[in-house]
Amino acid sequence: MLPENEKQFALPVNPWIAADVLEILRDRAWLGAAAEAGFGAWASESAALLGPHAAGRAALEDLLGLIFNYDAPAILSRAESHAVMARVGAREVIRALANRVLEGPEIDSDRFKAIINALKDAMPYRGRELFYPIRLALAGRAGEGDLDRVILLLDLAAKLSFAQPVKSARQRMLEFCAALD
Repeated sequence: MLPENEKQFALPVNPWIAADVLEILRDRAWLGAAAEAGFGAWASESAALLGPHAAGRAALEDLLGLIFNYDAPAILSRAESHAVMARVGAREVIRALANRVLEGPEIDSDRFKAIINALKDAMPYRGRELFYPIRLALAGRAGEGDLDRVILLLDLAAKLSFAQPVKSARQRMLEFCAALD
């Protein structure tokens, strides 16, 4: 048992491995039979990033679903999305995010951190005012930090030939902005 002052530093347990991710991908027909051999590294990365945030298989499947299913008009039609977009500064955050996503290379962990830091420096918004519009536009749902891990997997997945194609962060940003107008 950890002492009380060390509990805050304990990492969440990750019960998921690449094989679990591949099983979900097969079950949902996202993988495709011919493609399975080349996707182990992506599945491993997915398990490492998403696993600690998934309490059960359904939760892991839900997070993976955000990677494979993205429809900006449908996302923006939900009441939860209206609540996010009605907040002060939400459209301003989306515009600034779009400029940064579209002006640079694919999003990996370092690039995502750089984008977030640039937005924090350029805007007066913090917390939900900043992060919920970002997560809504790129992950397809507003929420907590587990959605940031979904964002980190998008461009890696978009380069692979899944049976269900994955939209890159750039594609999602373009689609989201078009659906806003």
